Amino acid sequence: MQEVTIYSDGACKGNPGPGGWGAVLVAGGNEKELFGGENPTTNNRMELMAVIEALRALKRPCVVKVYTDSQYVQKGISEWIRGWKARGWLTAEKKPVKNADLWQQLDELVQPHEISWHWVRGHNGHPGNERADALANRGVASIGS
Repeated sequence: MQEVTIYSDGACKGNPGPGGWGAVLVAGGNEKELFGGENPTTNNRMELMAVIEALRALKRPCVVKVYTDSQYVQKGISEWIRGWKARGWLTAEKKPVKNADLWQQLDELVQPHEISWHWVRGHNGHPGNERADALANRGVASIGS
């Protein structure tokens, strides 16, 4: 299976407010940049959309390394989601999971791949994360305020 590295990030100007997502996909010697935006939205939704759109761009099963500065995404997909699914998309407090629509999309998109999830500190000079952040801000700009 092809190896792909994804750097993803979300941004929101106000929370909720205009938001954007960005992702950089690296495979072999090739790179692809993706970005988009929504208004109104939240930062967490944009963090999720960045990963969702990056995985949606993959045309076949891959070995994927995802780098995100969102502990919400990293912990959500690797720790919390099993409990949410077992409880019918409810939290441990029996409340509806926020952004369940996006978590369900992400859950489907990860299935064919072998994915490892990596958290990186945001705005800390990590080149892939900085590029994804710039793309997320382009996503915000693409929709206006």
